[in-house]
Amino acid sequence: MSDTANPTLPTTFDPAAIEARWYQHWEANGLFRPERPQAEAYTIVNPPPNVTGSLHIGHALDNTLQDVVVRYERLRGKDALWVVGTDHAGIATQMVVERQMEARQDKRTNYSREAFVEKVWEWKAESGGTITHQLRRLGCSMDWSREQFTMDPHFTKAVIKTFVDLYNDGLIYRDKRLVNWDPKLKTAISDLEVETQTIAGSFWHLRYPLADGVTLPDGRDYLEVATTRPETMLADMAVAVNPADERYASVVGKFVVLPLTGRRIPVIADEHADPELGSGCVKITPGHDFNDFEVGKRAGFAAAEMLNMLDAEANVCQTADGLVPEEFLGLHRFKRDGVDGARELVVARMKEQGFLIPHVTKNKDGEDIEHDAEPRQIATPFGDRGGVVIEPWLTDQWYVNAAELAKKPIEAVSSGDIGIVPKTWEKTFFNWMENIQPWCVSRQLWWGHRIPAWYGFKYELEESGTLRKAPTWRELPEKAVFVASSVEELKELVWHASDLDDVTDGNRWPGTFVECANEEEARQILLQDKEAYPVWQDQDVLDTWFSSALWPFATLGWPEDGAPLLQKHFPNSLLISGFDILFFWDARMMMMGFYNMGQKPWDTLYLHGLVRAADGAKMSKSKGNVVDPLGLIDQYGADALRFFMAAMESQGRDIKMDEKRVEGYRNFATKLWNAARFCQSNGIGASASVKAPAARLAANQWIIGEVAACLTEIEKAMADLRFDAAANAIYQFTWSKFCDWYLELIKPVFAGDADSPPAVETRAVAGWALDQILVMLHPFMPFITEELWHKLGAREYELIVAQWPKPEAEVSKDATDVIDWVIDLTTNTRSAKNELGIAPGAKLAAYLVAPSDVASRTIERSSAAIERLARLTPVTIGEAPAGPAMQVTAGEDVFIIPLEGIVDIAAEKARLEKALATSTKEAKSLEGRLSNPAFAEKAKPEAVEKARADLAHHSGEVERLTAALARLG
Repeated sequence: MSDTANPTLPTTFDPAAIEARWYQHWEANGLFRPERPQAEAYTIVNPPPNVTGSLHIGHALDNTLQDVVVRYERLRGKDALWVVGTDHAGIATQMVVERQMEARQDKRTNYSREAFVEKVWEWKAESGGTITHQLRRLGCSMDWSREQFTMDPHFTKAVIKTFVDLYNDGLIYRDKRLVNWDPKLKTAISDLEVETQTIAGSFWHLRYPLADGVTLPDGRDYLEVATTRPETMLADMAVAVNPADERYASVVGKFVVLPLTGRRIPVIADEHADPELGSGCVKITPGHDFNDFEVGKRAGFAAAEMLNMLDAEANVCQTADGLVPEEFLGLHRFKRDGVDGARELVVARMKEQGFLIPHVTKNKDGEDIEHDAEPRQIATPFGDRGGVVIEPWLTDQWYVNAAELAKKPIEAVSSGDIGIVPKTWEKTFFNWMENIQPWCVSRQLWWGHRIPAWYGFKYELEESGTLRKAPTWRELPEKAVFVASSVEELKELVWHASDLDDVTDGNRWPGTFVECANEEEARQILLQDKEAYPVWQDQDVLDTWFSSALWPFATLGWPEDGAPLLQKHFPNSLLISGFDILFFWDARMMMMGFYNMGQKPWDTLYLHGLVRAADGAKMSKSKGNVVDPLGLIDQYGADALRFFMAAMESQGRDIKMDEKRVEGYRNFATKLWNAARFCQSNGIGASASVKAPAARLAANQWIIGEVAACLTEIEKAMADLRFDAAANAIYQFTWSKFCDWYLELIKPVFAGDADSPPAVETRAVAGWALDQILVMLHPFMPFITEELWHKLGAREYELIVAQWPKPEAEVSKDATDVIDWVIDLTTNTRSAKNELGIAPGAKLAAYLVAPSDVASRTIERSSAAIERLARLTPVTIGEAPAGPAMQVTAGEDVFIIPLEGIVDIAAEKARLEKALATSTKEAKSLEGRLSNPAFAEKAKPEAVEKARADLAHHSGEVERLTAALARLG
């Protein structure tokens, strides 16, 4: 495509005018996935954003880095595939749809499960594409022709197969364990969906009377426990003391009588109890605390025996032993909407009965004041979507044996078969994987992949060989579970599991196979018809992370045999991910890759940091410091935001948002635009060659060598996944070497005959060099580079599918040394003038006593360039006259520049010495402050950061001013 309607570049660079146009062109013409069947594969899958999501600054970072890599590899000729799609986001999506219903005075339970799910699909069709449109605005060159969704039929098939296979291999099972329970959403949630907040709370101290007349050695007939959740005492099952704590050795194995319930519970020895904390006694509620659950198991309590005192809405229910007093039943766990709950009533009753130990403080007169509890700041888990306190809740859930699945990923990372970049994350990976807990994969939702498990009844045979009829519910047979990938497979499982083929001599059972909505319906049918076999499917759906763990291969056609994309593009080449989902997604993809495919899902895992606010704080809506990437794109353009993300992405570090830098990169784009306008105005246009043109002029040879050097630097940085280094290389080359120096050096060439050999050569080299900039910069700034690519001349192909640079040129070192020497002299002269307050345009005489070979050649042949750039004239080989002067170096040469009549040496020295003393004093003070551990610990992070920045500034000033004084002698 070549835009010839308006070949002249506009005066002003306007990102908005070109971004939408070029993106539409790329997508419409299939340029994100050009046909390259014989090319080497390069594959990335994007972390699928929630279908409910909108682009946030973290997405902008993550997807920019992926796009940089994909565009880079595409330019290098590879069959680059960037798989794109969205996650069905079970909880988030169901919440969105339910909120819309609430706004219409409607609710989910007014519909059947199937009808509600249909409404969710309707919502997705209407509103589920927001983030995919926003990714386009960022410039992401994804293969939209194969956009994936984790609830698509082919993906659902992969999910079901994985669950069934894991179950048949004994790696998925149903168990009663504690989960993070969200009482508002009424579902288990993952650790990732739990946000810990520090809130004001209380610490209550309680007396638990020792049973059977037992006393402690000090005569006390009770144990003191402390808790932030007194309501859970209604389900306490033990009191733990440390086995090494001599104070309680005599009562280990004895009992306490739990106040309010009268339950006798044992005193047990367990390392969980810390003798140094409080009284050293810990109440143990296995059914409502994760630590207590483990203590309970060590004490011999089976999960099925652990007491549960709360229902799904966190209201008090009766425990299995029936000992919770009736007045507590139905109360919420704690005060809600101004109404006291179980917590408040437990405290009141314990106080009334003398079991509450008061917290005593003194008033200003020194008098004791008793309080019910000690005020504390308490780290409390909240659901990130439900917004209520999470309850550890004992329920029956489906679990994956993650410890078994973790073995091969651990081995792969240990051997280097999978590389983690930065390598420092390996320690964290191993620590988590080697201590991994069972993975709860069931969620109590309607939207999602429904668990392919059905329940029925185990039939018994009468002596006559017929099925036993159950006259009452109490006599119904034991339940059986069947895990199957289809109803037909389910029927086969039921047939063989119930020995029905024996009953009918191998013929199909003539009874009715009935799919029921739930267990209650199944029981009714079974009681009414002895020859019916009712089954009902598990009501839960799978954790969203379960399906997304299949993303690297299910998106490529698995489990279909011989899927061509799967054969070529799996394993993937690279995964780029935020470190915050290392365990929830990345590690699980490793597990599922090895389980389903027998090999690693990708070669390398790159973990980037977070984008933080300018002061280093984590962005959050509550703090009001969230930055909208779309707003930045509107203001500065997508290219500027992308370049900021890449340039600031330093391995192992978070990025501090800095809008001034984004603006700076917009200025960089403008600089390139103006350079292209200069080239265009001087007849410099599109190059017809990937290979560097022949060159004789020193400046042209120099720029060809600099292109090659920049290319090498970028390729090394990209191989090492150093996005910051790659971005800095092309930035410095474009801004400094090409725009500031090369274009300045070649200006005199165009002042003469436009058809002279030097002018023809220079136009060819300059056009070629500018083309190489556009290609090398394209992965970072795709829009402006594609626009300039076409504005500079007719092209046979778009820049997005151009060829990566191959200069294939040898340049004269003598020629490049000359240009480097002139640049060094000019740079140092300008710096010296600035330090001494001399006008930049002032021409100064210069003396060089013993010139180097390169100095002699340059002064002889290029005195005009020295005068024009360094503003030095005349340049004399010989001794400088006596008097005040400054020294300026160029390579190994030292120039003496007289300052008589130009600078008041005494006054200038006084000014510099005063400024040096000030900066030296400030730097010393800041060093002392920052070396004081108390300052770093107690000061606000922003204050510490400012002190470091100030120290860097003053240290730099000391260095600069010292050099300036040295110049004056």
